[in-house]
This record gives sequence, C-alpha cells and structure tokens, in this order.
Amino acid sequence: MSANDLPHAPHPAPAGGPSVHRGVKDDVKPDVKGGPGESAFLKACRREPVPHTPVWFMRQAGRSLPEYRKVREGTSMLESCTIPELVTEITLQPVRRHGVDAAIYFSDIVVPLKAIGVGLDIKPGVGPVVDRPIRTRADLAQLRDLTPEDVPYVTEAIGMLTAELGTTPLIGFAGAPFTLASYLVEGGPSRNHERTKALMYGEPDLWSELLDRLARITAAFLRVQIEAGASAVQLFDSWVGALAPADYRRSVLPASSKVFAAVAGHGVPRIHFGVGTGELLGLLAEAGADVVGVDWRVPLDEAARRVGPGRALQGNLDPAVLFAPEEAVRAKAAEVLDAARDLEGHVFNLGHGVLPTTDPDALTRLVEFVHTRTSR
Repeated sequence: MSANDLPHAPHPAPAGGPSVHRGVKDDVKPDVKGGPGESAFLKACRREPVPHTPVWFMRQAGRSLPEYRKVREGTSMLESCTIPELVTEITLQPVRRHGVDAAIYFSDIVVPLKAIGVGLDIKPGVGPVVDRPIRTRADLAQLRDLTPEDVPYVTEAIGMLTAELGTTPLIGFAGAPFTLASYLVEGGPSRNHERTKALMYGEPDLWSELLDRLARITAAFLRVQIEAGASAVQLFDSWVGALAPADYRRSVLPASSKVFAAVAGHGVPRIHFGVGTGELLGLLAEAGADVVGVDWRVPLDEAARRVGPGRALQGNLDPAVLFAPEEAVRAKAAEVLDAARDLEGHVFNLGHGVLPTTDPDALTRLVEFVHTRTSR
C-alpha cells in the first residue's frame, strides 16, 4: 500500500495540536563528503561496491514508534501527509532511532488521488475508502492529471528533509497503477479483488484507460518528489501478487512501464515492490526497475535467478521474525545475507512493512547486526 501500509487510527486532539521537533541528531548524521550519491544505499542500488550492506525498512516511520504515535495525536493520516513539519519529523524519526541507511518519505499511496479531488478517506481499521468507486467510463472523470501545484506540501517537506538528512538519501514513493486501480474499483480494500478483475477481464479498453490515467498521475507524483530532492523512488504494487503472470504482462505491465519510463531521465534508482510476487519477479524487473523488492517467500538467490542479471535486489526478512528472541532474529537475518552473498547489489529490508506491534529496539539491533556482519 504505502510506506506506512496499514491504516492509522486518529487519536483525541490534544490542546494546541501536535508538537513537532525537527532535525536529525548530530551523532547519527553521516559524516561523508559528496552528498547522498556516495551513500551505501545508493551504491547498492547502482550495483557498486559498498562498505556494508545498507538497511532500511518499509513502514519504518509508523505505529511501531512511540514518538510517532505521540506526534500524530489528534491528526488524521491524510491530514498528516499535508503538514510539511509533521512529515519531516515523522520521516526523520527512524533515522535518528535506528541509524538506517535511508529515509523514506512519509505519505500514503492515496495522497495523489486525494490531491486531485477524488473523494476518499483512510478509515481506522479499514484503510482507504472511496466515495464513488470507478465502475463505468463516466467515473474516469474523477482522474484528472496531477500537477506540482496540487501537492505543494510535498515539495516543501522534501526541501526540509534533504536539508536535515545531509548525506542520508531520501526515498520517494508512489502506489502503482494496479494497486491504485484496485482501491478505486473495489471502493476500498479487497481480499479477492473480484470487481477489479471483472473490469480487467470484461472491459479491457476501459481498464487500459483507467491504468493509463493512473500511470500519468503516479509518474507526476514521483517527478515532484525527485525534483524536490528525493534520491531514489519506490513503486509499491501491494496487491499485484493477486494476478497470474500472463494477466500481469497483458493488463498491468504496460502501465507500470510507463511510470518507470517517465522518471528514467532523472537518473535516480527506481525500486519496484509487490507482495506475493514470487511468480512475477522477472516481470517487475522488466517493467523498468533498477532494484526489485522481494518479499519473504522467495530466497534472494532464487529471486536473483528469476529476475536475471542487471538488477539489484531488496529484502527480505519476514517481518514476523522480529517477534522472536534476538538470537533467532540474527540467525534468520544471517540466512538472508548468505542468500544475498553473490548478488550484484543488495539492500537489506523486510519482506514487507514493519508490523505495528514490533519492538523498535529489535529494529535498531537488526540494523547494527547487518552493518557489523557485512562490514568490508
């Protein structure tokens, strides 16, 4: 879904609104000359030699952190995404706490849809809910093109973030056309995506137009982030694992390829991630990714075989492993690192987002373990 995949429940509003503290502590800001381009994260994405395997976590800024819950009190998820000072603080929190090698911009995949006027909200315990689902060609009128003027808070927040992060890269992100289409067609989260698949199979011309519009919106949202200073971007196709490879190639690959092609000229690494996509890994790479994210179901050495040469991989510790004793976490992390030993490039991550009840200290220890074990 997003960098913060699960819906966020609002809390009672405190007097005076949220208290926001900005800034990365001096003792965690890297002292490396040359800017983010010299970071281990970007080097790994480019398949260059690295001083250690870089680490970041999907959904690292979110409900697992008590400081996140505190600063979000009284502010809804979508409102939070439009307050630059709050976005900056939340994005920086895991960098301060865990010492990760990259920050990921705090937002949600439905933000660009909300910005262009689509009626939707993120309901606690449910997720994104759409007022008027797309079922007919007339419904496509909701999807106008996105411009930078629609999301001025993104440009402002990224400017603040890059000033604070220094040499730590910032990852921008967006939802992929298929996953956005699923929310828009179903009207909200879906277990089986039956309405989405019915439209895809039954009205292929309408489906193609829907995904084309979403590809333009997504590409524009990524361009805003890159031009504001993001050093890499990730395209989340959270629900595309529901498709067979032939359906993906015919009905989804063209739109995802348009997104990646639209930002290719900016020269930043492009990451592609989906859940349950073991059978689609080669196609995710074919769409134009420089880095393919792998969930926990496929070992990285096997994933590399499926993806083929010329791509870095990202992943892929099972998020549930973090609930086990520390020695078990280290053992499973070591298995991931061993499977990644011969990869052209590797970014250590979870195989999906951080679960909300994860102990933050377990993440901090995991970062230190990966850095120490892979120090070169």
